[in-house]
Amino acid sequence: MTAPLPVRPPEPATDAAPGKTPRPGQPSRLLAPLRQTGQLFALALAVGRAVFRRPFQVREFIEQFWFVASVTILPAALVSIPFGAVIALQVGSLTEQLGAQSFTGGASVLAVIQQASPLIVALLIAGAAGSAICADLGSRKIREELDAMEVMGVSPIQRLVVPRVLATMFVAVLLNGLVSVVGTLGGYFFNVIMQDGTPGAYLASFSALAQLPDLYIGELKALIFGFIAGIVAAYRGLNPRGGPKGVGDAVNQSVVITFMLLFAVNMILTAIYLQIVPPKGG
Repeated sequence: MTAPLPVRPPEPATDAAPGKTPRPGQPSRLLAPLRQTGQLFALALAVGRAVFRRPFQVREFIEQFWFVASVTILPAALVSIPFGAVIALQVGSLTEQLGAQSFTGGASVLAVIQQASPLIVALLIAGAAGSAICADLGSRKIREELDAMEVMGVSPIQRLVVPRVLATMFVAVLLNGLVSVVGTLGGYFFNVIMQDGTPGAYLASFSALAQLPDLYIGELKALIFGFIAGIVAAYRGLNPRGGPKGVGDAVNQSVVITFMLLFAVNMILTAIYLQIVPPKGG
């Protein structure tokens, strides 16, 4: 009687392509988002360390600062007017229902300074300047310019990434002040003209409810949001996949990732601020 042939156990599934020997310890696809998150934080730390290294690329910083400012100033001013108007109209309608029309100015201005202004600035910087930064670095990467810089002993992070990230941060802080002023003026105009509000009550409620830390948290949010937009754009630009098509995909991914991070970080910062800083008169 013939003995049965031994059955070969099935080989474990791997991520390697058919016909190729899988590398030992090859990470699973499920760990890819976690690995990319770690690389993003590593890039942020590398940029933080490279800021204090010499020589600092002053000319590159000035050029990037001017570029980011030129593509975001006009859209920020135009977008802030309807934002301020919508907030003023909505808050004015709500306070009228509650019988507290005298607090319309303070509530609408605080909403513009604390929430709307930093988010408007960050979204514009991520959509206009961040996409351009990602496309520039991605095109340099696929042309192997960054590899050539490393061969010559030049750090691409210090030479290219640091000036761009600092430019987005400084422009975000300056634009936040512009958007706050324009948005406040737009809210004042629509509340006084369209809702028959009193100019004196509008200004008095603002001075009664607002305090200086409200401006500080707005500027701090703009600074952090600008840093996030610059880091995400630089990370996706330094890691494109698939040639020129991969650069376009990286640009889209950088904008989407930045938007998601901005709203999450904004919620955290707002919660911390409301716990640390008591309301005026509280």
